[in-house]
Amino acid sequence: MRTRLDSTAVIDSEPGGDTDTMSSGTNFASSVSATHVSATAVATIAWLSASDTPIVVPVYQRQYRWDIGGCEQLLSDVRAVADAPDGQTHFIGSILSTASAEDSDAHLVLIDGQQRITTLMLLVAALHHTLREDDPALATELERVLVRTNDPARTKLRPHRAWADVFESVVLDRRAPGDETRESRFDDNYAFFRSQIRPAEAAHIWRGLERLEHVAITLGPDANAQQTFESLNSTGEPLRDHELIHNYVLMGLSHSEQIEIEDEYWVPIEQNTGEQIGDFWRHYLVMLTGREVTVVGERGVYDTFRTEFPRLDLATLRQRAAQWRSHSEIYRTLLDPSRATEDAVGRQLGYLNTFGRGMYPLTMRLVREHRDAALSTPELIDALEKLQSLLLRRTVVGVSTDRLVARLCRAAAISRDALVRAIARITPSDERTRVGLKYSPLPHAPYVLARLAGDVDAATFDVEHIVPMAPSDEWSPDGVRRWSELSEDEQNSFRALAPTLGNLTLLEQTLFDRAFDASFAQKKAVYRSSDIELTQTLADLDGWSTAAITARTQHLSTLFLSVWKRPAVVSIDDDNLTPILDAIARRGWPRGWQREFDYVEFRGEHWEVPDIRYLFNRIFHRLWADSRQSVIDFSARRGGPVYPATAWNGHWDELGDGQYLYMGWDSKYMLTAVQGVLDEAGWASEVFVKYSYIGNAMK
Repeated sequence: MRTRLDSTAVIDSEPGGDTDTMSSGTNFASSVSATHVSATAVATIAWLSASDTPIVVPVYQRQYRWDIGGCEQLLSDVRAVADAPDGQTHFIGSILSTASAEDSDAHLVLIDGQQRITTLMLLVAALHHTLREDDPALATELERVLVRTNDPARTKLRPHRAWADVFESVVLDRRAPGDETRESRFDDNYAFFRSQIRPAEAAHIWRGLERLEHVAITLGPDANAQQTFESLNSTGEPLRDHELIHNYVLMGLSHSEQIEIEDEYWVPIEQNTGEQIGDFWRHYLVMLTGREVTVVGERGVYDTFRTEFPRLDLATLRQRAAQWRSHSEIYRTLLDPSRATEDAVGRQLGYLNTFGRGMYPLTMRLVREHRDAALSTPELIDALEKLQSLLLRRTVVGVSTDRLVARLCRAAAISRDALVRAIARITPSDERTRVGLKYSPLPHAPYVLARLAGDVDAATFDVEHIVPMAPSDEWSPDGVRRWSELSEDEQNSFRALAPTLGNLTLLEQTLFDRAFDASFAQKKAVYRSSDIELTQTLADLDGWSTAAITARTQHLSTLFLSVWKRPAVVSIDDDNLTPILDAIARRGWPRGWQREFDYVEFRGEHWEVPDIRYLFNRIFHRLWADSRQSVIDFSARRGGPVYPATAWNGHWDELGDGQYLYMGWDSKYMLTAVQGVLDEAGWASEVFVKYSYIGNAMK
């Protein structure tokens, strides 16, 4: 393996052949020989430019799959390393290849790395086509990366023959009739790079590209290519988000500075959060940004952290790290409410934990404001009660409690009144809740019954089903008729109501076994012995019937609605609408995307819009008519999706006045653009999507 010792890069011009030494401005060095493998640290662009040997993607390789999200990250990395001080580089991994066995057509067979190399070629092509008229010298440098000197009509990279022609037509900018509306990842990713690169920054992008590095691994003729490939891709565990954050925070500091940050800040954060440290960072970032943070299939937490906390000088890092540590202390209290300094607050935090940790981002903010004396204890308790009402009522009526917290964090950042209005909007009404309590199984029964019984300790009681869930043939509701003697309709009615509020009560654990599967007449004596008034009153009834269950449900529902109140500031009950800012970003085009939405609520209008592509088009057309400057400002800052010409292949839609909307983006990019332009216009809070059954099931 060649290790870094000096300022030259050793680049294999031919597999197993001679080497050329080129000055690269990076630190590379000589090699230690191996029997079947040659591994060389190289500057990626110099490696691609150095030889005319074609790089061939074998037929067994998968199709090109990088999406715009991956292209965005690559371009961001290139820009970041271009901004870095002299000597800084960016490592893109290893590229594994082997020499062809065909002497008549010498080439490298690309075993691992085709996705990265292909995307780099598309980026270089976009840069080349952007500046070829304005900077011929740099355009010539770029051509050396893309095409063979002895055959400029062919690209150095030869993809799978099924899509080689498409790739070459993009990289060489050769349009054929009909290509304008062709759909391919090559076209889309090239279009993204073209849209993001301005002629004025071409030299800057080139500087970043020249600082990319990789390890070029070339296999000899007797090497086991499959085993080497599996070793590169299958060994070791990928770093988790919090581990990436840890490395990111400490990297670049001196050893003594690393020790300081580690001991004074990071170790306490780890101690406070334990195994939940990954959730802590995600919840902290949701609290900070007011936006959902993607975790499945992406480095969403780490990427969000890097966006919120660009490289920090030591003084700023100390300040930020102190804030992280402080929030981790709050998080520790959320995980273990017994640590709360006030019993009343600890009790409410314990209640809230009944529903999981989904509200932790908002709860962290509220507890922090309480610690900072910006929120009194009664105000904090009131807010925590409202959150419990929101979660419990939505669960009772069968409405999802997912993806609620980001919108509430945004509201809390505005004012306490805004938070109350936001909670009220999505809290089901008394009427819907009563229906749910009457016919649906009672969720979180120990918690609900304990609070209805006067906030008793649920841990010392068991939930008693007055009609057992599975009565024996001898069980009797009235002391006269046995279960086996009831009609089928009566049995079915009892079964349907058995898990509902009216058929449930609490019993001390010492009494519970005595009541198990006993007839109602036998249970009455047990109920009379209970210290819970809610249970004692059952002993006064002559028998137990579906009418008795209904009557008790009505009584307890009234009590339920007085404990878990709905804020009375609005009359909206939102039918599980999702604010556009909380809509789910899907990478690529997942199965079912054409029917993701039932409809969209746009500023009081009802739009029958089934998918993000349709919504993207309609939003930009609407804002072009009603808030044009917001579209212009957003597109100028983001580099699209509106352009003054149809400058590359793909689907375009004319907005008017010589401006065109590019429609070739993927699902994630389109949603992000919709969110961004609505935010720019100040309309984001007035736009909601209703997911369809398919949309809710999509991954």
